[in-house]
Amino acid sequence: MKKDVSETLGFVPQKDIVYNKLLPYADKLDEESNDILSKIKGNLGRAVQLREIWPGVLFWTRKLSTYMRLYGRKFSKEDHVLFIKLLYELITMDKLEISMMQGLARLLINLLKKRELLSREDLELPWRPLYELQERILYSKTEHLGLNWFPKYAPLVFYLTVENVLKTLVKCCRPYFPDSATQEMLEEWRPLLCPFDVTMQKAIGYFELFLPTTLPPQLHHKGFKLWFDELVSLWVAVQNLPGWEVHLVNLFARLANDNIGYIDWDPYIPKIFTRILRSLNLPVGTCQMLVPRYLTNAYDVGHVVLWVSAFVSCLCMPVSAVSCLHMPRLMSLYTCVHPQMKLMKLLQRLPASVVRRLHRERYRKPTWLTPVPDSHKLTEEDITAFVESMMQPVLLAMFSKTGSLDAAQALQNLALMRPELVIPPVLEKTYPAMETLTEPHQLTATLSCMIGVARSLVPGGPRFPEGPTHMLPLLMRALPGVDPNDFSKCMITFQFIATFATLVPLVDCSSAVHERSDLTEVEREMCSASVEFEDFVLQFMDSRCFALIDSSTLEQTREETETEKMTHLESLVELGLSSTFSTILTQCSMDIFKVALEKVFNFATTNIFETRVAGRMVADMCRATSKCHPAESLKLFVPHCCGAINQMEVLSEEELDKELLWNLQLLSEVTRVDGDKILPYSTQLVQILQLSLHLKCKQGYALACNLLHHILRSTALIYPTEYCSVPGGFQQPTKDYLPIKDWGRPGDLWNLNIQWHVPSTEETRFVFYVLDLILRPELLRLQRHTQGEQDMTRDDVLQSLSIVQHCLLGAGSQLPPLRGEPIPELVTSMVSLAETNLFTGVHYVWPVLPDHILEHSEDDTKSLFSIIKIISDLLHFKGSHKQEFDSRWKSFNLVKKSMENRLHGRKQHIRALLIDRVMLQHELRKLTVEGCEYRSIHQELLRDLLRLSTSTYSQVRSRAQSVLFTALGTYNFCCRDVIPRVLEYLDPGRTDVTQQQFKGALYCLLGNHSGVCMANLHDWDCITLTWPALVRSGLSSAMSLEKPSIVRLFDDLADKVHRQYETIGIDFAIPANCNALAVQLLTSGKPLPQDPVPSEEEEAEGLRKQEEKNLDSVKCVLETRGTTFLLCLINTTILLNSRVVVSLNFVCSFSDQVAISAVAGIMKQLKRPHKKVTLAPNPIRSSPLPAGDRPDNKWLQYNSSSLPRSQQAWEACMFVEKTHWGYYSWPQKLMMYAPSEEQPKQGLTREEMTEREQIIYDHFSDPVFINQLIEFLSLEDRKGKDKFSPRRFCLFKGLFRNFHDAFLPLLKPHMERLVADTHESKQRCVAEITSGLIRGSKHWSYQKVESLWEFLCPLIRTALNNITVETYADWGTCIATACESRDPRKLHWLFEMLMESPVNGEGGSFVDACRLYVLQGGLAQQEWRVPELLHRLLQYLEPKLTQVYKNVRERIGSVLTYIFMIDVNLPYTRPTASPRIKEFTERVMLRLKPLMEGDEEIQNHVVEENEVGEQDERTQAIKLLKTVLKWLMASAGRSFSTAVPEQLQLLPLLFKIAPVENDDSYDELKRDAKTCLSLMSQGLLYTEQIPQVLLALRVIAGSGSWHARYTVLTYLQIMVFYNLFTFMSDQRAVDDVRALVIRLLEDEQLEVREMAATTLSGFLQCNFLSMDAAMQSHFEALCKTRLPKKRRRELGSVMDTIPSGDLVRRHAGVLGLSACILSSPYDVPTWMPQLLMDLSAHLNDTQPIEMTVKKTLSNFRRTHHDNWQEHKQQFTDDQLLVLTDLLVSPCYYA
Repeated sequence: MKKDVSETLGFVPQKDIVYNKLLPYADKLDEESNDILSKIKGNLGRAVQLREIWPGVLFWTRKLSTYMRLYGRKFSKEDHVLFIKLLYELITMDKLEISMMQGLARLLINLLKKRELLSREDLELPWRPLYELQERILYSKTEHLGLNWFPKYAPLVFYLTVENVLKTLVKCCRPYFPDSATQEMLEEWRPLLCPFDVTMQKAIGYFELFLPTTLPPQLHHKGFKLWFDELVSLWVAVQNLPGWEVHLVNLFARLANDNIGYIDWDPYIPKIFTRILRSLNLPVGTCQMLVPRYLTNAYDVGHVVLWVSAFVSCLCMPVSAVSCLHMPRLMSLYTCVHPQMKLMKLLQRLPASVVRRLHRERYRKPTWLTPVPDSHKLTEEDITAFVESMMQPVLLAMFSKTGSLDAAQALQNLALMRPELVIPPVLEKTYPAMETLTEPHQLTATLSCMIGVARSLVPGGPRFPEGPTHMLPLLMRALPGVDPNDFSKCMITFQFIATFATLVPLVDCSSAVHERSDLTEVEREMCSASVEFEDFVLQFMDSRCFALIDSSTLEQTREETETEKMTHLESLVELGLSSTFSTILTQCSMDIFKVALEKVFNFATTNIFETRVAGRMVADMCRATSKCHPAESLKLFVPHCCGAINQMEVLSEEELDKELLWNLQLLSEVTRVDGDKILPYSTQLVQILQLSLHLKCKQGYALACNLLHHILRSTALIYPTEYCSVPGGFQQPTKDYLPIKDWGRPGDLWNLNIQWHVPSTEETRFVFYVLDLILRPELLRLQRHTQGEQDMTRDDVLQSLSIVQHCLLGAGSQLPPLRGEPIPELVTSMVSLAETNLFTGVHYVWPVLPDHILEHSEDDTKSLFSIIKIISDLLHFKGSHKQEFDSRWKSFNLVKKSMENRLHGRKQHIRALLIDRVMLQHELRKLTVEGCEYRSIHQELLRDLLRLSTSTYSQVRSRAQSVLFTALGTYNFCCRDVIPRVLEYLDPGRTDVTQQQFKGALYCLLGNHSGVCMANLHDWDCITLTWPALVRSGLSSAMSLEKPSIVRLFDDLADKVHRQYETIGIDFAIPANCNALAVQLLTSGKPLPQDPVPSEEEEAEGLRKQEEKNLDSVKCVLETRGTTFLLCLINTTILLNSRVVVSLNFVCSFSDQVAISAVAGIMKQLKRPHKKVTLAPNPIRSSPLPAGDRPDNKWLQYNSSSLPRSQQAWEACMFVEKTHWGYYSWPQKLMMYAPSEEQPKQGLTREEMTEREQIIYDHFSDPVFINQLIEFLSLEDRKGKDKFSPRRFCLFKGLFRNFHDAFLPLLKPHMERLVADTHESKQRCVAEITSGLIRGSKHWSYQKVESLWEFLCPLIRTALNNITVETYADWGTCIATACESRDPRKLHWLFEMLMESPVNGEGGSFVDACRLYVLQGGLAQQEWRVPELLHRLLQYLEPKLTQVYKNVRERIGSVLTYIFMIDVNLPYTRPTASPRIKEFTERVMLRLKPLMEGDEEIQNHVVEENEVGEQDERTQAIKLLKTVLKWLMASAGRSFSTAVPEQLQLLPLLFKIAPVENDDSYDELKRDAKTCLSLMSQGLLYTEQIPQVLLALRVIAGSGSWHARYTVLTYLQIMVFYNLFTFMSDQRAVDDVRALVIRLLEDEQLEVREMAATTLSGFLQCNFLSMDAAMQSHFEALCKTRLPKKRRRELGSVMDTIPSGDLVRRHAGVLGLSACILSSPYDVPTWMPQLLMDLSAHLNDTQPIEMTVKKTLSNFRRTHHDNWQEHKQQFTDDQLLVLTDLLVSPCYYA
């Protein structure tokens, strides 16, 4: 096959679209595609060489994109590689606009998508340019200053944001990175791995995105082996789900999937599953507190599924000696937390992922990608075990409220692997659901699951041969589901019947039983059953469809009101009915069809239906019959309808007879069939058209127009004529052909034998005859009317327009394209921008349509609507509408997804679906046939549309605008022609513009949400027209601020410009290596381009034009006015020159937000570059170092004994500003600032400044200007909502960085004045200036810095003393911003001042808390570099931990979290020099000792200050404990690791305090203790820590307080669940937990016993503990504990209680049995019947035993009620008798 193709094409195509070969004109396509490809290669190559990015490169890359949609990758491998390399170079070009980059990136993604086509030998792409591109765009240093604008949401239909496009691009390029890439990436990003810094997120994000994982095994040592151990141990060590952990998981998932069999995951499996389980955040216990971070940073289900499916084989089978059945256990959790969304997603996606893996191992063509080694491929046992583990939860999910669709998808994939395990249980649920009347949800759920497994059930196959025998019983029982009273049941039944009917030929094969002897038993059964098909079809029609139609008939009331449309539900039912009926008839044998046809014909002709609801349904059924067998159907319908219509006399009346309307409707639907079958009736049909098109009744002529439309379409279009599941139909005798062999058979792509309808000469002649007869007179009438020669009423005009429109819709594909001259000089280009033409099987032979229908009376809106439709069709209709095509494409994909066989792949779809796909390919070609060249006729039509878009009536405007926007997006460069015409309406000089026109014009500029926004085109020529015009339009006479709609429009325009505007390129330069690729493209490969390689002169001309264009762009920027717009235009690439002086003066004289941003941006541009030098490499640096505090990075840390306190020390000190350098490893080159003498001169005089700097200098040296500025900045904007403004901070930072302390003398008095004023806005203003000042002084000399701090320290002190509730956050932000990315030694004045004495009581507790908050903000930014300060702070705070005030305690708790944050337990990390939790805890425990001793309850003492003595020590301990609790709570969500051994020391104390009930009225101490326990119980545990925790819990379980014993159980539940798989990998731990729970079952306190039973039940349910014989016999023995007989007691005597020990033991036994029973809420294991019998014996025991038994039985009944028919099979008759007695309540009236 490939050989033939390569001979005709001249090359072997990479992968073309196979469906093209099945089109009726396939023979013409090779020549056509070669022609287009050579043009693309030639023009794209020339455009690159001539340096013409726009329009040349952009135009032809778009053409390449269209080429790929039409032909796939139909080019040679050589061209494929060249296209990729060229696009890669263009995308990574410096300064390329984002939108261009996105467009090119999408194309490149498309070229790289099919990895199998190009191996690593064919293509290598460097990784660094992509990294630089990501860095430039996603971490832009200039975007926040407004120097680069990236759109905030994607304009047009860019549904992917920039970030997603970039990530997808890296993903596609990743397999082609060179071998050395991994090592280079690690060297680049390892130095960023500082866990306390935001760079950690960035580095791990880059690792996830860039690290290649598809290297072949021989290169693994250059790939993942370089980083695997390092990153896995990091992942294992980190505990509290920081944001970057998710990226690591995604990376491991990808690695595992790409390298199955090459990595041993076994040691990590318990850890992986524990983490996955924790990430699902399932609810456990009653009083669980969730850390918000666990919710936001949860793992992505898609990656989890990928990871799990990569080691499915070792999950389902016993590994080594331990039976590590993790998969079944994870799935059994579903029964514990039944309908949880995340688990549902896991259930739905895991089978799909395993199917993908199986497909890859067994069915996929081998490619260059590493195959899975045989040793690790999934075995049959693995698959069976996996399917079995999934079945129970999936069957449960079937009936959950949200999960039936997820369950259906899971079952579809499971059934592909093991139909014999999956389908029988689904059938068991389906049959009863079909019988039930009371639970419709069960029916809809089971049917949607049956639809999912249909393709596995119907063909039978070796695994499930009896499958097909269920077909007919299912179909017959489904019929009652077509119920007019239950919409959802009706729709799912239609879908069910249609799905099964598509898969099965409905042919009676019963005769084959006698005629053939080669049938198996199952086949004989199927043949015998097939007799019922006819019965099924007739029942479906009679009792279902006709009944449904009868119940849908419109009541009289609605007949009279003019509701043209059906309701939404009715239209869905109509669609369901017609498609299902059509499918059934397509699959029928001729015998059954004839019976059905007769039935439908009789039903349609003996009744008269109204035409809107029931009529449409019946007409649809008739259409289905005529579509399947046109000749037989038309023979009945056409003569009948024509006869009935011809007999009617009353053709000129306003209201027509219902019978006439019904027959017209019927005729218009049955003619939607093969064109050649209509021709015999052409005379009759034309006669009817002439009669009915000019009816007076609107409904009548609308139906006649439909008839006209359908007749024309049937004869003019190319389409397939049959969709039967077997090519050629079923009309063969059963001895030669047995239809049952084709049940469920997929279509064979290479033998589809599609029957096409291609218009014959007679049909074409007929089309033009009809047009001549009907269309021409109408056009002449309209023409005469517009010229004033003929009067027409409005109704006549509307009728004529309707006829014209329907002619267009019917014969649109036969009409020629709109002729006209191309509009010259819209753009200048040095390459051809000519369109390519495609062949779609039709030759054009017809004159142009006139288009002058616009001179109507303004208020005839219906006719105007009609005109807009006609213009829309003229512009966009190519035989089908784009929207229709899109929705068909969407529904095709949905059907494909629900019916596809993902396991075998290879396009094994059903035949009808394949034919549909070929048809869609034909329609796609039709839609792109004409190309988009903008011609004079389009110009005229767009002008007409523009007039309509600015007309008086808003509905007309809105419809015309939407057509206009579509056209603007279709025709090349037409916006340049339209914009000037739109702007005419905004011209202030025009007085004849109405408000409606003004509004219309603004709407035209605004565009719709998905189309072009003309106000914001990426084109300097347009922007220089539009933006100034918008600014000027405010002076227009039509502009009225009193009309809110106009004001809103201006706001929307400004907002859209602001959000969608992106920096437009000014300075383009195509790199030289693109040139070489362009020459190759022009001179190599087949087909060779016709275009010559550009000469040197042409290249020089191209370069000159490019430079000219860049200059023009700059000029455009400088001529634009309007501050908001000017702000958008300040660009990194233009340094403002003298021509901007005016604008700059203008900006500086504005004191608003826009101006502030603008000046901050300008400051960035005027920044003088500071020289950097490379630090001499450290000798130790070359060997791998541990992370953390080491001798080689000690010099970076704050040391008060060696601070730079003199000029000399300052200059000698090497400042490293970025906090992450040196923590993990050193970068290859550590760049430092050169000594000050090599830096730009400081303290310039005005004369030494540039002109641009002088303007700024003059303004900010002007006291009046500064007064006004400060006045403005200290105003309140929105009370209570104002926040510290980063923009203003950037402004001051820029001023002080560029001009040093020049403006400080002027600002000082203002700052001192503001800081003394406690008003919120004044304090905020001084905070913004202060932070800008501190950050701006980065390069100041020592003297300047020192004098600065002499001024600032008292200022900040004053500020902190004046701090208020409104301003503390601003000062916190101020100090944090000032300390960010600054060497702490540079800010030692600030730190020393803040450390003076934060908690000194001056100003009360609030000021103390604020001082701590501000200090915390500064220290947190410094992370690991200030251990000395952290030690000093801790030393200072320790005596103050016993604070009385709650707010100070909370703040201290938070500060402690940050102090100990640096004490991390990460791999390859040295112990920290900062404070350590262990030592701190030891000191705290000593002080808490008084509380640990004795069993008395701890009360929340609030002690007066003067109390002393004994009590004092204990009271101090309680206060200390409160602060410690605050610290524990704060650190739960923030620290990276949990200090488990230290926390264990506190556990007994917390258990002592925490209350049992959930009650908010408890005091603070108890609430905090409870919260801490909840958070601690969720902590991640390692295997070595489990024994310590269990020991602590055992000790507490023996304590005297029952509250503590009770809380041990709730703690245990959450702890075990959140560490389930870690516990389960340690059998001893499991035994210890079991012993502890069973021990507490015998507790003397009733509440503890009951909680122990609940805990045991939960553990059994999630398979943590198993119900074995030993446990059963233990409980049975306890149950038999004898209780002494009750003695008669004398009245009034003290009650002699039963010895408590015996009762407790007996109750413990009953509770144990109860826990076992309740642990299986959805099934009945073999041991359960006996336990229920044992339990029933205790129904009359003493309380509390009786109560326990009753509760258990009641719960058993509730949970087993749904499936009781199935469950009762497990009991013997005697047991059932006893059980029925117990479960049925006695009748109190007996």
